[in-house]
Amino acid sequence: MITSTPPSILVVDDDPDLRELLCTYLGANGFSVVAVGDGVAMRAALANGLPDAVVLDLMLPGEDGLSLTRTLRTQSAIPILMLSARGEEMDRIIGLEVGADDYLAKPFGPRELLARLRALLRRSHSAQGTSNGLTVEPLHFGPFALDLAGRSLRRDGQEVQLTSAEFDLLAAFLARPNRVLSRDTLVDLLKGFDRDPFDRSIDNRVTRLRRKIEVDAAAPAYIRTVRGEGYLFNPRGTTT
Repeated sequence: MITSTPPSILVVDDDPDLRELLCTYLGANGFSVVAVGDGVAMRAALANGLPDAVVLDLMLPGEDGLSLTRTLRTQSAIPILMLSARGEEMDRIIGLEVGADDYLAKPFGPRELLARLRALLRRSHSAQGTSNGLTVEPLHFGPFALDLAGRSLRRDGQEVQLTSAEFDLLAAFLARPNRVLSRDTLVDLLKGFDRDPFDRSIDNRVTRLRRKIEVDAAAPAYIRTVRGEGYLFNPRGTTT
């Protein structure tokens, strides 16, 4: 009999009741869960191996969730679901800007957290690199090559670190070059990603991606803004 290893989740939250709840609930739904209360314990847990995803509280004693997210992003592109009791738009924007893949305001229902985790893992582990058993060739633009099978981006052979969310956004653009894509269209393409009508999460993803692929993020050549309509990806990287 072939058995699969359950997805591993690292929960970082200073509320012991919430840690116990998530360990019990996620464990009952097929996850292997390690829960810790602060950044020091998180680093110790990561030293034993990277999980498949991290659920990270914004407000922690000592080093906060934003700082820990920045640190994680220098090491890995594993999905990060950020939690915050404050739930303010600015907290969400900052969290996404520093590299979180999704954001959930407290209080929340365990079923919603489970659904979001599953969506993050589907996007992270999706077999975008194969189609009917055939390997998909990397997609090239300028000095870049996007490897759909390996879910990686390289510039002149050197890897560019992308989060799972940034990779999915770039793949969506490359599959639809020279077309204006509205924010709603991009939300639909990035399955499992939810927003309210005033959520600027797509804009924040674009901003983060521009910093990594544009020569000048303030004057983007690849990802252009079409005022009032959305974004257009120009694979030639020209500004005119």
